[in-house]
Parts: sequence; C-alpha cells; structure tokens
Amino acid sequence: MKNMTKRIVATLAASIMITSVAAADSIQPVLLYDIGGKFDKSFNEAAHNGAELFKDEFGDDYRDFEPSSETQYEQALKRFARRKADLIVAVGVGYSVAVRNVAKRYPDVKFTVIDAIIDLPNVQSITFKENEGSFLVGMIAAMKTKTKSVGFIGGMDIPLIRRFERGYRQGAEFIRSDLTFTENYVGTTPSAWNDPIKAAEMARSQYARGVDIIFSAAGPSGLGVIQAAKDSGTLAIGVDSNQNHVAPGSVLTSMLKRVDLAVYQAMKAAREGVWQAGHRTMSLAEGGVDYALDDHNAGLITEEMKMKLTDARAKIISGEIV
Repeated sequence: MKNMTKRIVATLAASIMITSVAAADSIQPVLLYDIGGKFDKSFNEAAHNGAELFKDEFGDDYRDFEPSSETQYEQALKRFARRKADLIVAVGVGYSVAVRNVAKRYPDVKFTVIDAIIDLPNVQSITFKENEGSFLVGMIAAMKTKTKSVGFIGGMDIPLIRRFERGYRQGAEFIRSDLTFTENYVGTTPSAWNDPIKAAEMARSQYARGVDIIFSAAGPSGLGVIQAAKDSGTLAIGVDSNQNHVAPGSVLTSMLKRVDLAVYQAMKAAREGVWQAGHRTMSLAEGGVDYALDDHNAGLITEEMKMKLTDARAKIISGEIV
C-alpha cells in the first residue's frame, strides 16, 4: 500500500511538472493587420489564417487589432509592447516606420514585420519574391487571353506592388510578344488598399478597351476588379489569398502570397524558442508564392498550360529563368 501511494504521488508530481513545462512553453502573440480588416479575402485574411493555424496546432490564443487608419499603427504597437507581448507580428509595408520606432524603444520585445526590412536586433523582417508568383500568373494570362490584351491594377503605387506588375508583365511576355499591356494604380496613399469602387471603375475602363484579363494586386480594392470581371463576362486574377471562390468562373487564378505561412512560422518559432531577428525572403522555392488551382478554376486551366507552368516553376527555382 505504501509503495502504491508513493507511485501515485510520483505520478502526480510528474504530471504537475509536465503541466508546468507546457504552460511555460505557451505564448500569446499579437497580430496587427493592415488597413482593410481581417476578413478582406486577401492580404489580411491570409495573416489571420496563419494565426488561426498556430492557435489550432498549439492551443495558444493570440490577440489581434484591426486599424482603421495608419495613425493607429504606432499606438497599437506601443500598447502591446508595454504589456510585454511575447511576439508582435505586424503585416504590411505601412508598419515600417512604426515598428522601427517602437522596437528601438522596447528592445526586449520581439517584433516580426511582413513586407518591410528593418535592421534591428529585436526585429524579424519577412519579404516575398512576389515577382516569381506574378510571373506564373502572367504566363496564365498570356495563354488564356483571346484579345491579346491584358491588364494590371495595383493598389498603392509603391515599389512592392511594382514587383507584382513587373513579374506579371515578364511572365506574359515569356509566352508571347504580341500583347498589349495596360496598367493602373488605385492611388498613392494607404486608402488605395480599401477602395473597391474606384478599382472596379478602372477595371471596367480596361475591359471596355479590349482587355479581357486583369491581375489586381490591390488588397481589398481588388474585389472591385473581380466584380467588374463577373459583370462584364471577362476574367480577373486574384492576389495574396486564394480568391478563386469569390466569383467562380470569373477568377482565372490567384497569385498566392503565403502570408499565412509567414505568420504561422513566426509564431511557432517564438513558441519553440528558436525565433531569430534578421531578414528572410520567401520565394517560389520555399513555397512562399505560387498560383492557385482548385475546383473553382480547374476548367479554365488546361493540361497543356499546367505543363508549361510546371516547367517554368522548375526553371525559376533552378535559376534558369530570372
């Protein structure tokens, strides 16, 4: 009986120790979205999905914040930094200045910023090779166009979005050299990400001029482009998240930018104690970008197209196509 009691006590003690270790390993990270809301069916929603994946896998909850303007970026960062958040993940190039300022003030807090590069010992910067994924959807547009006229609508006119445009154009020209290419940008301020009405007007104008496929790299504004494609019986290409389901049959494909993977990996690394500051780039080779193929657009992408895309993907990864 005494031996049994000892075994029970030992088992309970071991159980308490395991529980304590598990509790010590758990974290509560913070996710700060860009303008447009967490359910924008694009950039922010991808970030949200990554945080949800982390929560589902590890059981650790997270806090998040949806700003209504850029003026709230630094305020939100300071608020969570003062509370000694385990990790603050800020998504969007608009956070560049705010993260730099707050990270300097709170050197003991970890920050991960997506789409910006900040050289500080407590900041992890994650960027993507958007041009590689855009190259693939440019190929798709060139293989699918009937009018030989394709378009691009960007959100805010910044170098980041120019990378989408350049990759898209080069991918299209890789397939054929007889294309007409039209581009527009919604604006030059952060409000450009959240103006689907203006983006729809630009898209209707392009479609009226003979463009039959438009790639929109415009965040929530891009939903206006998809609606215009649906209304006019033409095609759009989505961005960031898989937007094929938004208007099945009208969305040719989506350029996947795996913000979800970046957020998940940052939170997971912080939980496991292996998070590191510095700059990391997510390319086609790392699964950071790609094109979307599912039941919603399977009828639009032929086997011949898939073969050419598979070949191009391999050549981009090997460095044969730059």
